[in-house]
Amino acid sequence: MFFSNIAIAEKYDYLEEKFRAAYRWLAETDIKALPEGSYPILGDKVIANVQEYITEPKETRFFETHKLYFDIQYMVTGDEMFGVCKAEGLVLKEAIEANDLYFYEEPAMSGEVLLKEGDLIVVAPEDAHKPRCAAGAPAAVKKVVVKVAL
Repeated sequence: MFFSNIAIAEKYDYLEEKFRAAYRWLAETDIKALPEGSYPILGDKVIANVQEYITEPKETRFFETHKLYFDIQYMVTGDEMFGVCKAEGLVLKEAIEANDLYFYEEPAMSGEVLLKEGDLIVVAPEDAHKPRCAAGAPAAVKKVVVKVAL
């Protein structure tokens, strides 16, 4: 699955070598055995960040975007509700440019995708997303966020 709009569907090649390397790493690596941390896949162009955390009520989370990277968000264990919407028109709440992280006020309308073990979603810089949301009660998850440079 990837989330996009037809206006940018051909802007990016979701099967170029950077993405293929990320998909191979996700498929071939025993991620369950890896500790939290960053793992270079293709130098600084593709980096896997292994995370473990407790999901939170969606009301406590914020939509975010990144200008320099795509995210490939891959669920290793657990379930997570993942908010999605277009970034266009959102009201900026906070910018942490050093971390390529931009937070937004809650939009009037957005969607959600339930990510279960083995699921992934690819979000482009034009896509706002709200990760780490509980699918029901807060629960422990393990996830990899692969950062793919533009």
